[in-house]
Amino acid sequence: MVEWIISPGLTGFRAAEQWMEARVADIIAGKASECIWLVEHPPLYTAGTSAKPEDLREPDRFDVFTTKRGGQYTYHGPGQRVAYVLLDVAARGRDIRLFVQQLEAWVIATLDQFNVTGEIREGRVGVWVARPDKPTTQSGEMPEDKIAAIGIRLRKWISFHGISINVEPELTHFDGIVPCGISDHGVTSLVDLGLPVTIEDVDIALLQSFAKVFGDIPTPR
Repeated sequence: MVEWIISPGLTGFRAAEQWMEARVADIIAGKASECIWLVEHPPLYTAGTSAKPEDLREPDRFDVFTTKRGGQYTYHGPGQRVAYVLLDVAARGRDIRLFVQQLEAWVIATLDQFNVTGEIREGRVGVWVARPDKPTTQSGEMPEDKIAAIGIRLRKWISFHGISINVEPELTHFDGIVPCGISDHGVTSLVDLGLPVTIEDVDIALLQSFAKVFGDIPTPR
């Protein structure tokens, strides 16, 4: 059984990490079920295990948190739905690559409910959307913007951290970092794409898409 938890308001990043650490320990001990935890954070930057110091352009702009998830620098803030994914990957085939592909498919299926085509790109982490409304790049290619980030960590095959989808964050807040180490592409959101979508709309889409990808029907709390 996968528990589905939504926290109102803004959740501090360290508080979220402490909660995940405790929940993962309980899952490993058989004291708690797997869960998906949906939160919003105050404006902040996080540095994954591959973060490069030069990619933090404005270190004094927001609080910066070092974390042991995979990936580089990312931004979290109001208007961005963060889904922390605490699942037993061992029980789901012990295939980390497949698990990441499932997370990507979950994001893409969620975006599809808003008629947004999300895509993955070799060598680029996250989910991207083509921007035919923008001028072509210097090489004559269609520009692409990132709409979702993915970064996970495993402990005894239990995953934590997870995904984030830009619903209506302040996009200029991404300027303080090189998001995920990629400087030659932009960042977008559902509202930036012209869609009147709310966090609550995205929560519903995430819930509906989860069962299609993972085969489980989460139980809301």
